[in-house]
Amino acid sequence: MERLIRTSSFSYTLIAAAPALAAGDAAGEHDLLYRVVNFVLLIAVLVYFTRKPLQQFFADRRHQIQDELARAAELRQRAEERHSKWQRRLAELETELESIRAASRARAERERQEILEAANAAAERIKAAARAAIDQELRRASDQLREEASDLAVELAAEMLREQVTAQDRDRLLDEFIERVERPEAEGR
Repeated sequence: MERLIRTSSFSYTLIAAAPALAAGDAAGEHDLLYRVVNFVLLIAVLVYFTRKPLQQFFADRRHQIQDELARAAELRQRAEERHSKWQRRLAELETELESIRAASRARAERERQEILEAANAAAERIKAAARAAIDQELRRASDQLREEASDLAVELAAEMLREQVTAQDRDRLLDEFIERVERPEAEGR
């Protein structure tokens, strides 16, 4: 690099001095020569004193840029990993939401079936209780009807007996009843 700088500064000096040399002016040549030598010395001094600091600066700057690029690549890698992680989580969340929905539907269907079964069982119990109540009412009505029929039969029989039994029949029945009552007492003695 140093050689490139020397060559370019020498070339620049020659190019700058060429028009003055072509003019042939001796005083101008001398003055131009001092200026060229002065300029070359300035460039040489600048190159000599700033070469190492410039090289160090550019090397440091290169390292700094490389470090920043490495950090940026690392940050990008981390960001991509996070992005893919969140994408996976999002996909898992969708799957989990769908499984929760399916479980909720299944649970709702199961509860609906249980409610229907409980309602059917309650309806059957109510029907059985109603049948039992009807049977009980029928028995009670039947018993009441029998009782009324027997009472009516007794009344009818009593009415018939009153109409058909005479005073002689009553006396005879009374005598027979007394005999039956006395007989067991006589046998027991």
